[in-house]
Amino acid sequence: MNEAGKIEVEEVSAVTPPPRARVEDAETPRDTFERKRDYLDGFLSQKPSDLPAGEPGGATYDAIIDALKEIYDPEIPVNIYDLGLIYNVEVTTDGHAVVTMTLTTPHCPVAESMPGEVELRVGAVPGVGHAEVNLVWDPPWDPQKMSDEARLELGML
Repeated sequence: MNEAGKIEVEEVSAVTPPPRARVEDAETPRDTFERKRDYLDGFLSQKPSDLPAGEPGGATYDAIIDALKEIYDPEIPVNIYDLGLIYNVEVTTDGHAVVTMTLTTPHCPVAESMPGEVELRVGAVPGVGHAEVNLVWDPPWDPQKMSDEARLELGML
């Protein structure tokens, strides 16, 4: 037999077991983990841009919507905003508010008083200097214009 192809055999009587792992010895992920730059860091640290007060999401616009939600239709126990009677709200930078609205029917018993109440409530909002209400009949109001909250209140969902 060739010396290079010779196999040596070693006999072992015992093997020392490896040391047992201890919780105190282990490195925590917090010690070894290096946080990589998160692509959302810059996005999340940005402050929201200041919206003009008259734009949706602005302070004056939201205050006008809140004021409109306090006016209830006398025949239907739902506010006029959720009822879908308010078609548009515009606020200029100098505090002129224009509300475009309708009523459920042209023969509504509050047809004369409701636009005046809307004008008074919107005019009382801080930041509004002058309020104007345009009462329109086109497009006509229909129950599809109601919010889901109003439909739920009236049992239509």
